[in-house]
Amino acid sequence: MQNCSGWFHDNNYANRVPQTPNDKRSLSALPSPRARVIAFVGVLIAGAAGAAIGYSLVDLQCAGECSVGTGIGLLLGAITGAIGMSVVSVLVLRAVGEWRELADN
Repeated sequence: MQNCSGWFHDNNYANRVPQTPNDKRSLSALPSPRARVIAFVGVLIAGAAGAAIGYSLVDLQCAGECSVGTGIGLLLGAITGAIGMSVVSVLVLRAVGEWRELADN
């Protein structure tokens, strides 16, 4: 049986390509669990460092009762440090994934 273009249906490209990959490892864009844990710990450390910097910055400039100001400095420093490190972590994890893909080819 022929279609309009003159090719046989059983000579179709989709019929010749195997549907399951031969590779035992499933393809995934996720980095390894160890890399994700290291990135998470890095974000926590950067948040703690940012909190210490924010607290110290306000504490050094303030005289008298400054508990609210030091708390705000601590919070903003922690958030800024954690967000900055999370951006760096995402970029590093993507780069490692690309390096691994290039090494596999």
